[in-house]
Amino acid sequence: MITITEFQKIGVGLSGFGMFFVLFGILLYFDSVLLAFGNILFLSGLAFIIGLRRTAHFFFQRQKLRSSAFFLGGVALVILRWPRIGMLVETYGFVLLFKSFFPMAFGFLATALNIPFLTTILNKLSGSSSSMV
Repeated sequence: MITITEFQKIGVGLSGFGMFFVLFGILLYFDSVLLAFGNILFLSGLAFIIGLRRTAHFFFQRQKLRSSAFFLGGVALVILRWPRIGMLVETYGFVLLFKSFFPMAFGFLATALNIPFLTTILNKLSGSSSSMV
C-alpha cells in the first residue's frame, strides 16, 4: 500500500484549488488575476506532491525543454496580464509535456466509466482495443 505524506496531501489540495481557479478564471472571460493565482497554486501543488527536485527534473529534461518553455512562458504571460495569449501558449506546452500520459489517462477513464458510447471513444483515444481476441 502506498503511503501518502502530509506534504503530498497539501499538494493535492493546492493543485485542486489551482485547477479550480484556472477554470473559474476562464469562465469569467480570462480574468488574469484568477488565472495567475491558479497557475501559481497548481505549480506549487505539483512541487509539494512530487518534490522540488523531481519537479525541476521533470520540467528541465533535455527532450522536454521546448514544451517546458512554452508552458512556463504561458504562465509568465498570464502573470504579466496577457491572459488569452498566455493560456494558448500554456495549453500548447501542457499538451506537449503530457502527451505521453494522455493514452494511459484515457484508458483509465474508459475502464472507470462504464458508459458504452463514452468507453468506445476513450478506447479509440487511448489506442487500446476492447475485443477479447
